[in-house]
Amino acid sequence: MSLDRILSRQASVDSPRRTRHDRGVSNVVNLNKFRKARAKAEAKKRAETNVRLHGRTKAERAIEARQKAALERCVDGARLTPTTDDDGEHA
Repeated sequence: MSLDRILSRQASVDSPRRTRHDRGVSNVVNLNKFRKARAKAEAKKRAETNVRLHGRTKAERAIEARQKAALERCVDGARLTPTTDDDGEHA
């Protein structure tokens, strides 16, 4: 046996088994699974956006309402001219 032949046999024994991908054949893709995965990713993204926009707890909404009321009291207290009711009386 020639040295080249021995080395090529040794290389084929040492190398891992060749797959379809190594031989240039592309992998088959199930388009239905691809579409479902894409739709699922879009739905997850839309859900995360909705949580950011609308997903506040009752406690968070109560804190925000208290802060808003305190700000309104602060602004009303700093007015130069007091507000009057429809009857002409000061509020």
